[in-house]
Amino acid sequence: MMNSSMMNDRLDAASHGKQPFESTGHSYDGIEEYDNRLPGWWKWLFIGSIVICPPYSAYYHFGTVGRSTIAGYEVALAANARLQFAEIGELTGDQPTIVKYMNEKSWLSFGKSIDQTNCISCHKADGSGLVGPTLTDDHYKNVKSIEDVYTVIANGAAGGAMPAWKTRLSSNEMVLAAAYASSLRGTPVPETAKPPEGALIPAWPTLEEIASRVRHDVAAHKTDAIVCDSPQSRWNDHEGALGFIDRWRLDQRCRW
Repeated sequence: MMNSSMMNDRLDAASHGKQPFESTGHSYDGIEEYDNRLPGWWKWLFIGSIVICPPYSAYYHFGTVGRSTIAGYEVALAANARLQFAEIGELTGDQPTIVKYMNEKSWLSFGKSIDQTNCISCHKADGSGLVGPTLTDDHYKNVKSIEDVYTVIANGAAGGAMPAWKTRLSSNEMVLAAAYASSLRGTPVPETAKPPEGALIPAWPTLEEIASRVRHDVAAHKTDAIVCDSPQSRWNDHEGALGFIDRWRLDQRCRW
């Protein structure tokens, strides 16, 4: 299309007896379309982009593994995860650990990022279910207690319909994903959510319930326990449930 500057140039050329821009022969509502040539720099830029494509593809897509932008991102993401995981050590998929991280918002957000990256194609972003079952009601097909959520993520289920993620995710990532998936239970979902599947199971235990049980177990076996020689390993019956479970996890690492 011809803008005002082009129109002025055309009128100026016509007034001096010069040949105006060539027309394409298209006219819309009295507006004529002219064949304006592309500037030279644009043409050379286009040619240059074509010339650089083969070596670019050979270097980044067919050369040494790890050169692509995606590979670089994955390396950076893994390095960042290692830095974060250094704060919490290696996690195990037991009941106290999963319930603990269900109650820590920052780590629950990390679990959500894992879920949103790997799980939404089957369970949807809100956990309401698509190919896989909904994660928001009280019915479960392969889960009887909360630690089974970790087991299903790690080992898969339903003959491979639910894939095993233990070869693709670290133990910490699976624990945090299990914590996030478990936290979706009881959340409101749209009417389009999948209907309940499987058996009705009891509610997840609370931190207080687990801490109470752990206190009982510690009291029963305290004389046999060999705990770490560190102030952090000293049991405190007056601390909160979350802190008490942290002490329990530390004690489990160096008890026997």
